[in-house]
Amino acid sequence: MHAAKPLFDYPKYWAECFGPAPFLPMSREEMDQLGWDSCDVIIVTGDAYVDHPSFGMAIIGRLLEAQGFRVGIISQPDWHSKDDFMKLGEPNLFFGIAAGNMDSMINRYTADRKMRSDDAYTAGGLAGKRPDRASLVYSQRCKEAYKHVPVVLGGIEASLRRIAHYDYWSDKVRRSILMDATADILLYGNAERAIVEVAQRIARGEAVEQITDVRGTAFIRKSPAPDWYEIDSTRIDRPGKVDQIINPYVSTQDLQACAIEKDKGPAEDPNEAKVVQLLPNPKVERDRTVIRLPSFEKVRNDPALYAHANRVLHLETNPGNARALVQRHGDHDIWLNPPPIPLTTEEMDYVFASPYARVPHPSYGGAKIPAYEMIRFSVNIMRGCFGGCTFCSITEHEGRIIQSRSHESILHEIEEMKNVPGFTGVVSDLGGPTANMYRLACKSHDIEKHCRKPSCVFPGICENLDTDHSSLIELYRKARALPGVKKILIASGLRYDLAVESPEYVKELVTHHVGGYLKIAPEHTERGPLDKMMKPGIGSYDRFKRMFEKYSKEAGKEQYLIPYFIAAHPGTTDEDMMNLALWLKANGFRADQVQAFYPSPMASATAMYHSGKNPLRKVTYKSEGVTIVKSEEQRRLHKAFLRYHDPKGWPLLREALQRMGRADLIGSGKHQLIPVHQPAADGYQSARRKNSTPVGSKKAGQGGQILTQHNGLPPRSHDGNAWDKREQAKAAAEARRKAAAGGGKPSGKSRKPSQRPAAPR
Repeated sequence: MHAAKPLFDYPKYWAECFGPAPFLPMSREEMDQLGWDSCDVIIVTGDAYVDHPSFGMAIIGRLLEAQGFRVGIISQPDWHSKDDFMKLGEPNLFFGIAAGNMDSMINRYTADRKMRSDDAYTAGGLAGKRPDRASLVYSQRCKEAYKHVPVVLGGIEASLRRIAHYDYWSDKVRRSILMDATADILLYGNAERAIVEVAQRIARGEAVEQITDVRGTAFIRKSPAPDWYEIDSTRIDRPGKVDQIINPYVSTQDLQACAIEKDKGPAEDPNEAKVVQLLPNPKVERDRTVIRLPSFEKVRNDPALYAHANRVLHLETNPGNARALVQRHGDHDIWLNPPPIPLTTEEMDYVFASPYARVPHPSYGGAKIPAYEMIRFSVNIMRGCFGGCTFCSITEHEGRIIQSRSHESILHEIEEMKNVPGFTGVVSDLGGPTANMYRLACKSHDIEKHCRKPSCVFPGICENLDTDHSSLIELYRKARALPGVKKILIASGLRYDLAVESPEYVKELVTHHVGGYLKIAPEHTERGPLDKMMKPGIGSYDRFKRMFEKYSKEAGKEQYLIPYFIAAHPGTTDEDMMNLALWLKANGFRADQVQAFYPSPMASATAMYHSGKNPLRKVTYKSEGVTIVKSEEQRRLHKAFLRYHDPKGWPLLREALQRMGRADLIGSGKHQLIPVHQPAADGYQSARRKNSTPVGSKKAGQGGQILTQHNGLPPRSHDGNAWDKREQAKAAAEARRKAAAGGGKPSGKSRKPSQRPAAPR
C-alpha cells in the first residue's frame, strides 16, 4: 500500500493562533465572540450540529480546526433561497457540503417510498428540515451565494452517488451527483486524509480545479488525461482486462506488474483462487492505469451494463491495488481516483482527540436530538468492515480495511464522558460498524495489499484472516475497571460468525456486556437470499446461540438473542419467506416491525434489484438471473410472512399458501403457520396488548424490528400454536364482555399499528 503523509505532519495554517472554539460557530455573533472576522471553511450539513465524534460535521470540522483553520457550521439551512447560506459570510477557502450522517433520501422516505414522519438527526425529531438530495441542493445554493468560492462535496450521500447510480425513488439511473451539484470536487469515503490535503493546497493558493491527484476524490474532466493507460471495460461481451482474483495463498513478492484477466478460459468463479497472468509491460503500471466504465448513457439504457459497471467498481476498492475509474457523461468524464489510504492507529487517535464538547450546540436549548440520545454515551472504537454484505453501505463508504483506535485513546474518551450531563456510569456501546472487528486484519500485509475478494468472511472465513479477539477482550476488561463505570454494554452489530472463532470472547461478552438481550442479524434462514447477501448460513447462528445460552447459564443470567431479518431482498422467493416464517414460529419469534430491502445507491444488491443480474460473478447477457421482488403486492406478502402472527396479513398469506400448494400450513396444528379463521379485531388487539411484552428493538440504521415474547415464556420454548389458541379464546371472551356491557355488537375497529418507519440499513 502506498505511503501517505500523516494527518499531523502538515504545517498549521496561520489562524491556529485563535485556538479551539468551545463550539464551531453557527452565527456571526459567535464568530465575533471568538474574534473572527471570517471563516476559512464553512461546513453545510443536513443534520443538527452535535459536537460529538459520531457526527460527521463535528469530526471534519474539528480536524480542520486542528490544522489551524477557522471553521463555521451552517446546520439545516432553509434551502429555498441563498440567504441562509450567506449568514456566516464568504468563506476564505471553500464550502464543505454534506447531506448528513444518512443519505437524505433514506432519511426522508421509507422502503415503501412513503414520507417519514420524523428525523432522528433533527432537534425534536421533526421531519422536513432537509430537502430531497440535500447535498445537491446545498451545493447549488452555495454557488448562488458566492459563485467563485470552491464547493467540496462529501459525506455518505455524495460517496454513494459518485458515479452513475440507480435511484430507487425515481426508478431510474441518475448521473453522477457531480454533474448536477455544481461542486468542484467530491470526496468519498471517510475523507479525513483527503479533506486535509485539499484544504492545505487551497490555502497555499492552488486552484481547486488543479487538484486532481488526491486519493479518495472524484472530479469532472473535460479532456483525456495525458500519460495514462486506459483499459476499456465499456462492454460486456468483451469486458476489458479487469484483474482476476489473485490467489491469496501463494507468494506475492513478485506481484509488481498489472494482473490481466485472460480473454478466454473457463467460467469465472469468484470464490475460486486464481493464478494470474503477469504482464511486464511498463506501460501498464497500476498507478497510471485507468479503467473506463460504460458511459452514463449506456448504463441508463442497459441494466446488464449497469450490473457490469457495478462489478468493476467493487473490484477496484482495495486501496492496495485499486486503479482509477472514469465514466463518460455526455461531453465530460467523471474521474474517480483510487480509494484513500486507511488511517493508522495514531491518526485515528489524533482524529478522536479533538476537544469535542460531546453535546449538541447550545442553540437547540432543551430540544432532544434522537440520534444523539442514542449514542451520547457510546464510544466509536473502529471503522470499516470486511463483511461485504451486498445490501450494506458500510464497506462501500468506510472501506474494508479495519482502522482501530488505541486502548489509551478509547479509555480517555470514556473518562471524558463522565463530564457529560446525565452520565450514570453506563457506557451504552463500545463498537462501530461492527462490535467485534476491532484490530482484525489479514495475517499478511502483502496478501492484503493484493487481495481482490469482496469479503473476508464469505462464503467462509478466509484462512488468512486473523480472528484473534484478545485485544478486544483486554479493552473490555480495562474499560469496565475504570472508576465510575458501572456497566459496559455492546450495542453494535455483532458478527457472530467471527465471534464463535473465539469462545473466550463470547464468554466475556455474555458474562459482562449483555443487557438481557443481544441483537444479531442472520438476515435470513435460506441459502438463496443469503448467498445474494453474502451472509453466512443459519448454522453459524445456531452455533453462536448454543454458546450464548451455555455462557449465560454459567453466569446465572437469563438472556436472550434477538435476531433480525430482511424481507424482499434480491434472490428471495416466496418459498424462502415461507420457510423463514416457519423457522420464526418454531423458535417463538414475533417481529412487531419488519425491515424490507432498501436499494441504496451503488450497493451490489441494488444492482441486482435494478438489473436482475448477479454482479458477484462475471456479468453477461446470458449470465445468472436473480429473483427480484419489486411489486408492492409481493413486497407486502414477504413482510406478511415475517409477521406471520399478525391477523392483518392472514388473508394475503392464505391466498399465497394456496397458490403455492401449501394449504397444509393453514390451520391450528402445531406445525401450521396461520389459522383458518380471522379473529375479532378489537378483541385480538386487546388481548395482544395485555399479553405481549417488547423485548428488544433495533436502533436507527440497524433494521427496525421489534420482537416480542409472550406470557413470560422465553422465545426458544414458546409454542406459537398454543399461544394462538389462548389468544383467540381471550379475544372472544373480551368481545363477549364488551358486547354485554355495551348492549351491542363488538366494534370492528382495530388498534392502529405503529407509524414509525423501520430505519434503513
